[in-house]
Amino acid sequence: MKVGVWFYGLGTVLAGILDIAWREFDPSHQPIKVLGNIPGQHILACVVGVWMVAAGLAILWQRTAKIGAAASAAVYAIFTALWLLRYFAAIHVLGWRIDVVAGITFGLGQQILLIAPAAILYATSSPDLLFQKRAAIAARWMLGLPPIVFGLFHLIGLRVFATIVPHWMSFGYFWAGFTGIAFFLAGCAICSGIMDVPAARLLALMLLLFEFLVEIPPIFVRSHNLATWGAAVYNVAAIGACLIFAGFITSRAESARINPEENIATSHPDPIIA
Repeated sequence: MKVGVWFYGLGTVLAGILDIAWREFDPSHQPIKVLGNIPGQHILACVVGVWMVAAGLAILWQRTAKIGAAASAAVYAIFTALWLLRYFAAIHVLGWRIDVVAGITFGLGQQILLIAPAAILYATSSPDLLFQKRAAIAARWMLGLPPIVFGLFHLIGLRVFATIVPHWMSFGYFWAGFTGIAFFLAGCAICSGIMDVPAARLLALMLLLFEFLVEIPPIFVRSHNLATWGAAVYNVAAIGACLIFAGFITSRAESARINPEENIATSHPDPIIA
């Protein structure tokens, strides 16, 4: 999981640096505006930025990994809650529109996906095998459901996503559709546990390709746009999330082969005798 931890930690650190540098929240991933005009929002952005930098750095060292994972999970959970609030706010203003609900669900899924690796890193720091098993189940669904949502939205909004495909690549609709199918199948594999490790690794590879083909090039054109930087930084953390999950599942499978009695114990814990 080491490579994944470095990606995830780096993505969290860079997201915090963006908040500090711009002194505002990334509107594409941190929808603080849903709470209205909060006094001292620039200060709050810097505080959250420092929190994310500290959390991301803490994850990279084993002694502080548990604290860093808890801190990362907390901040991404707050962003998730803000997206939930956007359902009420957006529907209240714009009404029940499919594009509105879809856009909010897409943003919600992005944040849920980043909670999963934090849960895994926190669980691996605990000696409780039963807790690790439960964390693995929770992480599986938190990491698996968002790609399914992403894939469905790619297929439904094929025309919109085709415009994101680099102009030098022909057949934009094909690549948008192919990406949607890849997201959907990867999410299904992760949720079902069938070929979940290869699916997570291939998903990480696809996101890595996105980073160089889709996310980084716009930075050179819109270097003063926070959302452009935020998309590239988010993608780095998402790559780490997929690799952490793949490494965690692989390590659990190897541990089960080496110590099958421990695996049985976690599957059938001893009853508590009153």
